[in-house]
Amino acid sequence: MNELHYQLDLLKAMNDKLMEKEKMYTRIFEVTESAFLYQSFVSDQIATLGQWNRFFDFKVREPRNFNKILDLVEDAYVPELKRVLFLEKQGETSAQTDCQLKATKGWLQFRTFVIYDNDGQPVNKVVYILNVTKARIQNEELNYMAYYDSLTGLYNRNYFVRLLTEYIKTAKENNAVVSVMLLDIDDFRKVNDGLGIMVGDELVQQFGFFLKELCGDNMVACHLHSDTFCLALYDPSGPGSVDAVYREIQRRVGEPFHISSGQDITVTVSAGVAEYPEAAQSALELMNCAELVVFKCKKQGKNVLQYFAPPILENFLNSIELENKLKRAVFNNDFHMYYQPQYYAGNRRLRGVEALIRWKDEEKMISPATFIPVAEKNGSIITIGKWVVEESIRQYSAWRRQFGFPFIMSINISALQYKREDFVDSIVGILNRYAVRPAEVELEITESVLIDDFSAVYEKLKVLRSYGIRISLDDFGTGFSSLSYLKRLPIDTLKIDKSFIDTVMTDSATRVITESIINMVKSLGFESIAEGVEEEQQYQYLHAIGCDVIQGFLFNKPLSPQELELVLAKSPPAV
Repeated sequence: MNELHYQLDLLKAMNDKLMEKEKMYTRIFEVTESAFLYQSFVSDQIATLGQWNRFFDFKVREPRNFNKILDLVEDAYVPELKRVLFLEKQGETSAQTDCQLKATKGWLQFRTFVIYDNDGQPVNKVVYILNVTKARIQNEELNYMAYYDSLTGLYNRNYFVRLLTEYIKTAKENNAVVSVMLLDIDDFRKVNDGLGIMVGDELVQQFGFFLKELCGDNMVACHLHSDTFCLALYDPSGPGSVDAVYREIQRRVGEPFHISSGQDITVTVSAGVAEYPEAAQSALELMNCAELVVFKCKKQGKNVLQYFAPPILENFLNSIELENKLKRAVFNNDFHMYYQPQYYAGNRRLRGVEALIRWKDEEKMISPATFIPVAEKNGSIITIGKWVVEESIRQYSAWRRQFGFPFIMSINISALQYKREDFVDSIVGILNRYAVRPAEVELEITESVLIDDFSAVYEKLKVLRSYGIRISLDDFGTGFSSLSYLKRLPIDTLKIDKSFIDTVMTDSATRVITESIINMVKSLGFESIAEGVEEEQQYQYLHAIGCDVIQGFLFNKPLSPQELELVLAKSPPAV
């Protein structure tokens, strides 16, 4: 009897232990985010565990119930899921597949594991079911980001380069042509600044949608950045030729883009084209060449289509070399000042001089017309301009002490210099440092200075005038030329541009304009200077119509400090 009790107690203990383990495994399955399907081929037992009831509204009690799972997924996934669920029929041990559900459009992952006995017969099978909807969405988003631009839906730059590389590879094998067209929306900054970034983004988005629809079998497009797009055309011809595609683009931008906030925006587009194999051999080189052409289009008036030619690259490389040389020149202070005398028309006595910067690079003189625009573009004009002002005033101070008489030192000032907050204080500080009277210094500004912010420039000019510094408006008649602002400006002198003087004796219209300018200047109480006077006949005419001051090669070219000292020694000024 005791032996029987012992056996019963032992069985009870073992049963309790098994039940505890079953509870433990059940709890583990319940806290997971997955569902499990267990099948025993020996006992024909089938059980569902974990989050089965959250995934499915039915039980699987026999093998044919597996078909209920098949009914839940999209038809395209049924064959593979059927193979995975009944893996034992192929004698495989494990497999998995992802399937999309019909009802929710969510995604489930099915993983099946089968255990076989020594004879290769299936013993147990476990189907592990996991909700992978979130992971699939995240993966799709990552894939989209890897290939597409989020704003326009076009390919992004990286993937476009890959596709263009494939185009080039195929073209090389088939002796074909690949054209790259880089598109840039003209004056896009005005849209962003005037109407806001959101409007600008919607404009870019709509243009991108149009390009996406425009692409055919042999054309792909990408959104490079901001308002810049790039197209690649494989073996373009007929309706798919570069010219035909650009005509379609012109047709679209000829119609307004309707913005959701209510604005209708019409734009123009500049396009640069570079072709394989003529322009370059790689994707990035082709895109760079097309970009260079667009830069040239912008300089030539925009809204044009232009093809790459070798001189464009040569000019670009020369400009890069010039910019690097200019940076070194600024660092080493390799500039020199020359001074061109100005004479009163009535008595030919010296009025003063205009300070002109010169740069000699490796014994070669580089024109200011060449390097000043580069300096303005890269910002080095600030450093150069400050040096010009200080060197001119320092030199004038030395001459003032040497010769003992005053004259006018006229100095050119760039728009970027005027924009600096410390500009006026800097000028006054230099005058004080060299003990130069403000009335003996004249600052020359061009009409372009006034365009960006007239009111700010006006206020600075008033302050400069309050110190007694003279102000001259240079190159009058070639730019803004608005009489409405001219009468408001606190200026002393107006310079008539050389382009008028060149044709004043041969063109009657130029004479009418020149005489009108001089009469207007007199009525406003300003002084007039004609620059670029090279012939005696020009001088006699200008003197006859009342021009006050003459500047040009007829009297003197720009002189070095040593050459000007000879002039000052012989010709005391009239002031």
